[in-house]
Amino acid sequence: MERNNTVTRLQRELPFYRPHCNETVLFEHAYHNRLPVLIKGPTGCGKSRFVQHMAARLGRPLYTVACHDDLTAADLVGRHLIGERGTYWSDGPLTRAVREGAICYLDEVVEARKDTTVVLHPLTDDRRILPLERTGEELQAPPEFMLVVSYNPGYQNLLKGMKPSTRQRFVALSFDFPDAAREIEVVIGESGAERALAETLVNLAGALRALKDHDLEEAASTRLVVYAANLIRSGLDRREACIAALAEPLTDDRETLAALTEVIDAVLG
Repeated sequence: MERNNTVTRLQRELPFYRPHCNETVLFEHAYHNRLPVLIKGPTGCGKSRFVQHMAARLGRPLYTVACHDDLTAADLVGRHLIGERGTYWSDGPLTRAVREGAICYLDEVVEARKDTTVVLHPLTDDRRILPLERTGEELQAPPEFMLVVSYNPGYQNLLKGMKPSTRQRFVALSFDFPDAAREIEVVIGESGAERALAETLVNLAGALRALKDHDLEEAASTRLVVYAANLIRSGLDRREACIAALAEPLTDDRETLAALTEVIDAVLG
């Protein structure tokens, strides 16, 4: 009985997530086999929430790094700092994750410079080590350590893409926006919206996504649908909420914005 109560309490504490397919099972197998994971998918489809959910499900600490153009190897690994008592070494998030047996998640890893991501290589093969050249240490990752990276394939180009030699070090998962039924459940679970409102917003998101290949670089994400639901539940007019959450973030072009607003008006009636 005590074990069942513990499991129930853990499930209540898990970050909300609705599986699309078999991604939770695959992630667990990768974790237990000490394999790094690469997650591919569009903005706002649930990649980061999935990693948060799985870290809680596995009972491991999570270090998340938002990658960007100026991210250096020292930002990940660590550096010497000067304090009141002189120079001291400060671990970066990757090093802390290795020491603690945590999950380290690099979000939008292709945004980081290629010379920065090279530091990941020794952790993504059978060695599972992290050399710290500036301290002379060579950290052996414990069995509990896991490396997870993600990126949006839509952003890839000749300058920003993951090298094939790096990609082939990971087990990969492809994410996309959930089907309508699951997305409705996500909107309800995240925002507490009534089903009728969630259904309307998901239908609207589907109509807006149909325009992606014509006028938009990015499709309306599930995250934005949840934002719209939250605004409406707090009392904002439905049309204003949808324009603010589902149209304005997608474009700066006034003609395109007008077209999106027409779609919103048509769906909302």
